Amino acid sequence: MTPPRELPPTSAFAGDDGGCDPALAEALRALGAGTGSLAGVVAALAGTRVLVPVLAELEAAGVVEHGGHEHTVDKEASAGIVALQAPDGRTALPVFSSVASMQAWRPDARPVPTDVARAALSAVEERWELLVLDPGGPVTVLVPRPAVWALAQQRDWVPAVRRVPGRADALPGGAPTPGVGGADGGSEVDPDVRTALRDALAGVPEVLGVDARPGRRAEVAVLLRLVPGLDRARLDAVLARVNGALAADETVTLRVDSLELRLLAG
Repeated sequence: MTPPRELPPTSAFAGDDGGCDPALAEALRALGAGTGSLAGVVAALAGTRVLVPVLAELEAAGVVEHGGHEHTVDKEASAGIVALQAPDGRTALPVFSSVASMQAWRPDARPVPTDVARAALSAVEERWELLVLDPGGPVTVLVPRPAVWALAQQRDWVPAVRRVPGRADALPGGAPTPGVGGADGGSEVDPDVRTALRDALAGVPEVLGVDARPGRRAEVAVLLRLVPGLDRARLDAVLARVNGALAADETVTLRVDSLELRLLAG
């Protein structure tokens, strides 16, 4: 097990009263009311102080709730810093907007203040792909991998799937959950991402057409029209090249949290 390593507080937070940043509080309220968005929360989160929970003794097992799903507490998390497992199996670093939200989650957790960029960078260095903001509520936000990277690099995050003004969003809360997607109803894939997907697959000769839409099991669904007549072995080989090409494209990697492939007839 990795020796304990903590995120020490700094003098920058000496006067911190443990409350939530007002702009972040408003973004969370709007998201919970269905009038805000995940992008709005991430934008409000940038540059703020968050609290990282540290436990005196890591337990052998533990479970927390988020969005109707159970998350396993990882006892092997380094430094006494708790890691959570998201429903899709990825590891997430929990962070909190206030002392009150942390106490609602785990009264025995010790809050360690840090700026969100540092917390995101720590998650990236640990190969933890997600952040979970306020897992104890009242509004819980799963911050996707591209947004975590953007926070760590202190740059703006542009979602791969965006809401379409004037169209009802298909998901409650107004924000697609990473790994679930936008379900087509009130969202669309950003044009730059669509172009990047097409460019990434231009070198796969068996791919005759590429399109993208919000996914059902992932953030983005890539719609492929392939040459007809492929047997199972050739199809598997083509899909392996498709996955490799998408994974090698920098824009796709930076912008898209997760992908699913769909084959189109003809």
